[in-house]
Parts: sequence; structure tokens; C-alpha cells
Amino acid sequence: MSIKSDKWIRRMAQEHGMIEPFVERQVRGADASRVISYGVSSYGYDVRCADEFKVFTNIHSAVVDPKNFDEKSFVDIKSDVCIIPPNSFALARTVEYFRIPRDVLTICLGKSTYARCGIIVNVTPLEPEWEGHVTLEFSNTTNLPAKIYANEGVAQMLFLQSDEACEVSYRDRGGKYQGQTGVTLPKA
Repeated sequence: MSIKSDKWIRRMAQEHGMIEPFVERQVRGADASRVISYGVSSYGYDVRCADEFKVFTNIHSAVVDPKNFDEKSFVDIKSDVCIIPPNSFALARTVEYFRIPRDVLTICLGKSTYARCGIIVNVTPLEPEWEGHVTLEFSNTTNLPAKIYANEGVAQMLFLQSDEACEVSYRDRGGKYQGQTGVTLPKA
């Protein structure tokens, strides 16, 4: 298994639609714009989050249960920024839609800019032949409100290619998150 470079990522995005929309070079803000970087990096792709957020709240005293998820446990927000309350959690989705090749495992990691502010992005794999918008999970580990910016970089995808294709892919298994769009809640 080998980690893939910027050249491989560009080729896979252009020839196979692996990432759409695709930003061919890393976009970085000038001092005045201060954009958190996104697009192709040396050995990965920095994704952006869309302007759709689900912020967890305890207004209705709901219990978070992955087998029986209560939609009263969060509030929907559509905005260029999301304020996550102290010691709380939010869901978002990537702007980018992914189509992972059968011989590739993709790993989503948080960006250091957010980690240095106490905002942790869940490490999660995108399995071979999975496709969709990635649902991102943000934890605010601080005792202060924390801000997430839509349409700017929030996480990095690393692509690991095997020397052989897997026997059974996510698509073959009929994975429950296949083809997801929007912020997708847990499915039992």
C-alpha cells in the first residue's frame, strides 16, 4: 500500500471524477482574506465544509443513541459560519463529492489550524468504492464557543492505494452510507 501524491490525485480527479468539484492547486488566503487552505496538497486533498450544519443541543433533553437517533438532539443551521457551543459537537458535510476507486482506502484527518483551537475532526475512512459527500464530525473540546468556516478547508484526505483490489468493496456490501448527500445522520 502506498500513499498517493498530488499528481496521482489530479489524474484520478480529472480522468475518473474522484473528487467533484475539484480544486487543482492549494488555495491559500492572502493576509487580508485569511482563508483556511483547501485543494490539492503534496500528498492529500484539503476538503471544505458546506454551509449546512447540525449542532447538538440539550434543549429537549434528548439522548444520543446511534441505533435510534432522535432528531431533537440538534438544531439545523445554514450559514457561512457555525458556532459550536463549549464541549459540544456539530455535523457538517464536504462541498466535495467523492468516488473512491476499488483499490484505494481514503482517510479523513483534521487540519492543524482547527486542532490548535481545540476543534477535533473525527478520523474516518472512506472505503473502496464508497461515494458521496463526506459527513464531517466536529468536537469542540474547549470551554469556549468555537467557530467553523463554511467553504474553507476543514480536513485533509489521504489516499492509500493497494497493490491489488479488495475482494469485497463498500458498494458490493451495499453499505448504508453509499451515495449520501447532505449531512447524513447515523443509520442503525
